[in-house]
Amino acid sequence: MKSVHVIISGRVQGVWYRAWTQKTAEKLGLSGWVRNCADGTVEALFSGSEDKVEAMLRQCRKGPMLARVDDIHQSPADAPDQSGFHFLANR
Repeated sequence: MKSVHVIISGRVQGVWYRAWTQKTAEKLGLSGWVRNCADGTVEALFSGSEDKVEAMLRQCRKGPMLARVDDIHQSPADAPDQSGFHFLANR
């Protein structure tokens, strides 16, 4: 199992990035969460098998059609307390 905390910057708010993230993570069978941050970034936690988490990170670099991803900062994280993939309240 692998868990990573990510901060995604660029044009990632107002372009359905969170909904796309949830759909993509669920398709890969990942647990975790996603939310918008006040500074315009998107923050997420992905947890699952190493190959699925790596696949998610590759997808996040592309994002949905209208997004522009400038950078993804990632760091190791603890697994989420609950299974499934969820939206969290904006931060």
